[in-house]
Amino acid sequence: MTAAIHSTLGDVAAYLDDLLRTSEIPDYRGAMNGIQVEHVGPVTRCAVAVDASSRTIEGAIERGANLLIVHHGLFWAGVQPVRGHVYERVRRLIAHDVAVYASHLPLDLHPTVGNNVLLARELGLAPESGFARFESIDVGVKGTCDLMTSVLAQRCEQISRREGGQLITVGVTPERRTTRWAICTGAGASSDTLREAKAAQVDTLIVGEGPHHTAIEAEEYGIAVLYVGHYASETFGVRALGAEIERTFGIPWSFIAAPTGL
Repeated sequence: MTAAIHSTLGDVAAYLDDLLRTSEIPDYRGAMNGIQVEHVGPVTRCAVAVDASSRTIEGAIERGANLLIVHHGLFWAGVQPVRGHVYERVRRLIAHDVAVYASHLPLDLHPTVGNNVLLARELGLAPESGFARFESIDVGVKGTCDLMTSVLAQRCEQISRREGGQLITVGVTPERRTTRWAICTGAGASSDTLREAKAAQVDTLIVGEGPHHTAIEAEEYGIAVLYVGHYASETFGVRALGAEIERTFGIPWSFIAAPTGL
């Protein structure tokens, strides 16, 4: 273990970039994976959160953290003038010397600290292969089981409620059983993932959220969909990164809860 006082942002970021294969994983343009804001000196305390927002930045400052690790970074909305809330976020980070590191799809698909495998584990499911193809990668996971779908829905509801969300289900009936399942956290329900699920004979799809039309398509495909909530489905990975940094560098960490309800 490296002593925390000697661990710089560069040390921590290099470790995370290697662990998450940041340079190898394709992603959406707004993700900007890696260091988004720098700071000066060693990393003394880390905060982790799902989103980079005014609430999580303030939470990091209140806890005395000088590194904030997030799943959704500062630039999701694309290029914007540094005015209003955008300016205030940047101003607060710089004024308190807080760095920001973001990891989107590299964190979603990681086999040990990723959102998808950790959600599967929380649900008592064992991933067998990849799911939710994006360019050259599988973002999600899928597998088999023999479980009443209503029981799986109850487990999802517990997670959703705990993380400040609300479970929505489509196609869950008292007699239905889940034998082939797939998970794609975040905005995981789409026409593409539903078609992929249908082709793989998946009968139950677990996601964060999805457009209205996916509920209609799922019903017509005969697939049950459990919408756990975008935020609620993606708290796992950043928590795992916080624990990983403490194990590796001896840097204490805190989770900043800022649920969106979505």
